[in-house]
Amino acid sequence: METTAKYKPNVEIAPDSETLAQRSVELFVAEAQKAIKTKDAFYVAISGGNTPKRFFELLGDVPQANSLPWNKIQLFWVDERYVQPDSQWSNYKLAADTFLAKVAIPGQNIHRIPTEYDDFKAAASCYEQTIREVFGLDEKQRPEFDLIVLGMGADGHTGSLFPNSYAAFDTENLACVVYVMDEDLNRITLTHPVLCAASHLAILVSGREKAEILKEVLTSEPDEVRYPIHALWPILNKVTWLVDKEAAKAL
Repeated sequence: METTAKYKPNVEIAPDSETLAQRSVELFVAEAQKAIKTKDAFYVAISGGNTPKRFFELLGDVPQANSLPWNKIQLFWVDERYVQPDSQWSNYKLAADTFLAKVAIPGQNIHRIPTEYDDFKAAASCYEQTIREVFGLDEKQRPEFDLIVLGMGADGHTGSLFPNSYAAFDTENLACVVYVMDEDLNRITLTHPVLCAASHLAILVSGREKAEILKEVLTSEPDEVRYPIHALWPILNKVTWLVDKEAAKAL
């Protein structure tokens, strides 16, 4: 990639995971308020996993988040495991269990990835159609999310864009199927052009077990095959890394 030196990563280091979650809420609230003030709507996509769980809990409890005009928030998911919505592995269920029941968001504003289909591709196509309808897009347009909240796996993946997976190179679709080997769960994910089109992205990284991969990702030459998160390097100026002290130990 020729964009190596164009931008430097914007890394904020929190002293602990609780402060990281609080800072995530502050960022969410600020972006929501800005978007709603500007265009009377806030389009956001969230991820699953252990790191955002406390952030989600605070979204339901912290007054400034709870009191947002949630009727003006359109909530989507970055990716989802191909399980039923009530499964313990469901990213949707994590949100439902932590904050969705506590905030005044109308049901029609909650756009989960439909995993009830027998046909994975039909599910991805359905999700893509929902995105187009909610954003009011034609066939050639991509959505511009106001905020996308991501994590990073120990292998340098983000969303469900895994190393050596075709999904990491899909530039045609808004959402695509991720076929996973080794008895893991298949998934559906937003594609990297959708991630790159967002106005702002936050990447939450927590825990000492992420320290080495974080250092490697932030300091090595961009290599999207090895580390799919490097697909964001051309738009690093729009990315905020929210990292706790344990994850930042090697920096």
